[in-house]
Amino acid sequence: MDHALHWTGFNLFVLLLLGLDLITSRPQEGPLTMRQAVVRSIFWVMVGLGVNLWVYKQMGAPLAMDFLSAYLLEKSLSVDNLFVFLIIFRYFKVPQPSQQRVLLFGVLGALLMRGSLIFAGISLVNRFSWILYIFAIILIMSGIKLAMTDEDNEVDPEQNPSVRWVRKHFPLHPQYVGRSMFVKIDGKTLITPLFIVLVAVETTDLFFAMDSIPAVFGVSQDSFIVYSSNVMAILGLRALYFALAGLMGMFHYLQVCLSIILVFIGAEMLLVKWIHISTPVELGVIAGLLSLSVIASVAFPKKEDPDSEETSPESE
Repeated sequence: MDHALHWTGFNLFVLLLLGLDLITSRPQEGPLTMRQAVVRSIFWVMVGLGVNLWVYKQMGAPLAMDFLSAYLLEKSLSVDNLFVFLIIFRYFKVPQPSQQRVLLFGVLGALLMRGSLIFAGISLVNRFSWILYIFAIILIMSGIKLAMTDEDNEVDPEQNPSVRWVRKHFPLHPQYVGRSMFVKIDGKTLITPLFIVLVAVETTDLFFAMDSIPAVFGVSQDSFIVYSSNVMAILGLRALYFALAGLMGMFHYLQVCLSIILVFIGAEMLLVKWIHISTPVELGVIAGLLSLSVIASVAFPKKEDPDSEETSPESE
């Protein structure tokens, strides 16, 4: 009964947060300022830590530690998502007022999609425990691939199969029409480029979820911990984008850090029968690697290539 109350209480709390976020969000006024984005990002982190405290009081210290590890892992992986979202916005030259609208719908879609994937994954793990070894191999391969990827040079939104399918099967308006994703001309409904951008963002998040969700299963197999940590990490994604948009180029060692974390968790899942790493140690490794990547990025800034200057979100 207590477990059912936990699920009910948490989901009602999330619905309340989503309602408040929708009420206070004004996409028509353009992107959040740096100050607004930082304040909102801090708020979402405090909410996440508040949920962590609630888990501690309701479920005990071990699950609270699992939640904190999973939350930190998902939050760090979501930052990597933001790098790709930034590339997508630049590629499609999304106007400033429309970026927040895409992210708002993107977050709502991500919550539904990841929730479905998590429950499907939990069902598989409960039926076939060996599936965790498959997840481990996926994580190790993803970590290696991430380490070998040359940042945004590997990302081409036009090669996204979903984007190509939408372009092929739906009539497309050639220009952005305010914040609208559909426009009616001469009785015919056309999709705007903004809808293409949303498709690119959602399918990209699905791709990242294939890495991040197995990673959380490496931290905990408790369905509530996996679900709640994912939800809390995603809720602040929109504000975090605008807080980090102008600083993303600074964190050039984050990608290497995340690849190491994915390989570490994958190896831990494969060797769990022989080597047990406690949650505090696991949390320390994740936090330590993330801190090291930030320090290294600041201490050894990336050299700018004068031949390939990017346009910042503010200047689009």
